[in-house]
Amino acid sequence: MESNFSLFCEEFLKLTASHVPLVVVTQVSNRGSAPQDAGARMIIGGNGEILFGTIGGGKIEAHCIRVADEYLSSQEHVDNQSFTWNLQKDIGMTCGGEVTMFFEIHKPQNRWEVAIFGAGHISQELVRVLLRLDCHLTVADQREEWLAKLPESKRLKKICTSDLAAVVDSLTDNTFVASMTMGHASDVPVLVRALTVRNFPFVGVIGSVAKRNRIEKDLSEMGVTEGRLKEFFCPMGEDFGMNAPAEIALSIAAQLLRTRDHVRKA
Repeated sequence: MESNFSLFCEEFLKLTASHVPLVVVTQVSNRGSAPQDAGARMIIGGNGEILFGTIGGGKIEAHCIRVADEYLSSQEHVDNQSFTWNLQKDIGMTCGGEVTMFFEIHKPQNRWEVAIFGAGHISQELVRVLLRLDCHLTVADQREEWLAKLPESKRLKKICTSDLAAVVDSLTDNTFVASMTMGHASDVPVLVRALTVRNFPFVGVIGSVAKRNRIEKDLSEMGVTEGRLKEFFCPMGEDFGMNAPAEIALSIAAQLLRTRDHVRKA
């Protein structure tokens, strides 16, 4: 039993760390004949997939899977629930025992994804700030040596590529995109892809008002509509701090947080 519980804990922690929606079903008690003893548990994922364990198979397990799937499919917040069922009357089994099942519903919020294009000085500072938050990061750059300077984390994916714009296509729809590459020439292809092919909740590029004017002209010539041109942030960051990488990074992090909260409330 101890070994099985350790395996359960290991699998549960792995799944929750990956933000997998799931329901843990535990047989709390039983009276009379039942397929499993108290303490049996299973983990059920989306579409009724059994991710771990069993509570005895057959009709009782199928019934629990249907209940769990209803919880995971519901758009409403559902608290943990317990049910006591007569196996014969409520489930349709031949044995006449009674079981109490406890359902723990784990429906994580959409995780916060941020993609940073460029691994230079400001990116180095910004990544270290964001890794202290509940955030998953993707950083793309052409320079392996700059990516190597970034900290190691399970929540940080590093991509070394000369085609930064192609990385845009691999991002989830809810990703916040911040471009701070080596210069205008490498920022623009990222922005074009982000503002024409995709519809991210945040697109920003580091730079001055003069840089924004030049970027807007280039983007317009490359087919970005006037409406989309008004939607990207440049200059990027809140209006505070000095012109130092750490302070710029803090101002950008603040803007990302403010926009994230606004999007979630909306």
